[in-house]
Amino acid sequence: MKLTPNFYRDRVCLNVLAGSKANASAVYEAAEGHVLVGVLSKNYPDVPTAVADMREYAKLIDNALSVGLGAGDPNQSAMVSAISAEVQPQHVNQVFTGVGPSRALLGQNETVVNGLVSPTGTPGMVKISTGPLSSKAPDGIVPVDTAIALLKDMGCSSIKYFPMGGLKHVEEYKVVAEACARNDFWLEPTGGIDLQNFSEILKIALDAGVKKVIPHIYSSIIDKASGDTRPDDVRALLEMTKKLVG
Repeated sequence: MKLTPNFYRDRVCLNVLAGSKANASAVYEAAEGHVLVGVLSKNYPDVPTAVADMREYAKLIDNALSVGLGAGDPNQSAMVSAISAEVQPQHVNQVFTGVGPSRALLGQNETVVNGLVSPTGTPGMVKISTGPLSSKAPDGIVPVDTAIALLKDMGCSSIKYFPMGGLKHVEEYKVVAEACARNDFWLEPTGGIDLQNFSEILKIALDAGVKKVIPHIYSSIIDKASGDTRPDDVRALLEMTKKLVG
């Protein structure tokens, strides 16, 4: 199984969901390979079923597979780790407290593992209590630089900043982007991103000097009737990316 991701060479890699295996192939082609294709653990009844199906997805898209939680559901954290250990995908989505288990079970450092932190309403501060138990406790709020250091301690690759609500938390997002650049850490803006605000959100991260950006664009480009991500929208996102990256 190929592990070294093509996007290591790219400053920006899209992250979109696939509604089916055919859709996964279509969006991978539409993005010219500059994409991670998300498949949600929440859609499977158990780990063996998920592993078998996700391996088929991986074969179709050169292992550009992103194992997802499902709307950041902390209760999926353990299942994501177990699936990832078997599938060895290029990308793993995790809550803050799930990073360590995922990295340990993967047994290697090439797969990108993100850690979910959330806006707080205060620029420079982020919520890290996003795990199964901690999400039910009083908010754990720390400086973003501390959050990044903790994530690095656990073997994390990037911050998944969610839920952003598009540009709702833009001032906080700018500070997070600056912190990621300052600490040589990757950034994955997520939540409410669409064709209208994508360029502005991506430009903020690039202008801040973030080394690698993986924007997640989900529901806004999914056809509600079929459940598939629209390849034409992925092509549009790629063109916007090319204009910004040069």
